[in-house]
Amino acid sequence: MPGPMSIIVIGVVALLVFGPKKLPELGKAFGSSLREFKNATKGLVDDDDDDKKVELKKKDEQKEIR
Repeated sequence: MPGPMSIIVIGVVALLVFGPKKLPELGKAFGSSLREFKNATKGLVDDDDDDKKVELKKKDEQKEIR
């Protein structure tokens, strides 16, 4: 994990490269992209959990039949 000095250096470089007017727009775009990625991965994990529950339910039903 980067330390506080590294974060400051990255911020200054970003400010110099993109300028003060573009930086807030880039921050918003980055935040919304990160949120969308997080929601997509959460959906994948939820799907995997649902699949596991269905498999366990089928196994339990098969045990009851025997």
